[in-house]
Amino acid sequence: MEMTTKSLSSEPHEIAPMALPIRGADVSSLARAEQLGAKYADENGIQGDALQILQDHGVNAIRLRVWVNPANGCNDSAQVAGFAQTVKSKGLKLLIDLHYSDTWADPEHQVKPAAWAEHSFSQLKVDVYNHTWNVLNQLKSVGAMPDMVQIGNEINPGMLLPEGSTSNWNNLAALLKQGYAAVKACSASIQVMLHIANAGDLAGARRWFDDVGSHGVSWDVTGLSYYSYWHGSMLEMTGTVQEMIAQYGRPVLIVETAYPFTLLEHDVQKNSIHSLSQLTPGYPATPQGQADNLRAVVQAARLGGALGFYYWEPTWTVVKGNGWDPTNPDSGCQWENQALFDFTGRALPAIAEFKA
Repeated sequence: MEMTTKSLSSEPHEIAPMALPIRGADVSSLARAEQLGAKYADENGIQGDALQILQDHGVNAIRLRVWVNPANGCNDSAQVAGFAQTVKSKGLKLLIDLHYSDTWADPEHQVKPAAWAEHSFSQLKVDVYNHTWNVLNQLKSVGAMPDMVQIGNEINPGMLLPEGSTSNWNNLAALLKQGYAAVKACSASIQVMLHIANAGDLAGARRWFDDVGSHGVSWDVTGLSYYSYWHGSMLEMTGTVQEMIAQYGRPVLIVETAYPFTLLEHDVQKNSIHSLSQLTPGYPATPQGQADNLRAVVQAARLGGALGFYYWEPTWTVVKGNGWDPTNPDSGCQWENQALFDFTGRALPAIAEFKA
């Protein structure tokens, strides 16, 4: 854009909106990627530490998932505590995402950890409390206390199924209360988030959080995932954020979002978003399309009054051994075309949207 110099006048001018307080990135796969030799560079091709590159471009908060006993040891409490030290040493906010599973927990998967599989419901309540307490105390012991903790990940159907299903809200509420109590017992200053997917579904979000409230569950922050290719229009997301704030009086975070910069594959694993038919109209799978999508998502969240957003797995580039399946070291990555670094590890234009 051509730059010109203007003198001060009475002409109206646009005032840039304030940056959202939380501009985050979920980099749960990064520590493993770096162990396996992943390299990252800024937009000028200068190699450097990925976390520092993100911070230099406006990221001020990091989200890390915790699995109970993952097959490959990645994302267990010990590994997360080690990386969390680095996060906190950089002055970044820290959100801990407790999955209460040995693997991915999401709207279609809420599998109990293998060690808890035969436990009674009474014991599962103890398991949730103890696991939450132990993770936080491990973080505390290394000087990496989180600012926020989420009790479960995208728990639309509940957690620790089948016992903690939304078909039995008394059970689910009891589990959520145990997680909340453990967090607050560790530190009353830590904010507790409850997180569901589909920020475009206001009716569904209202039903879910109405049940939370009617069962006496406490929470501090409402977390919603929003992927424009899955979760409706950005206008619907804005409306959901606005209404959730108004209805429940708690801040709302868009705790996951992402978009592809290409439809090409960089390994044998088919990507989650891999065809033209999956894309959001108006946002091609190009570096600029990715940047435009993120800018629009951030603006929609801001218009709704959101506290901020987290980009999901911007550093999950293809590195052998760091695939999607913790039980299979030969599995590929399903997300490399939605990272904020291209197939060579160089930062893409969308990384600038954290400051924008």
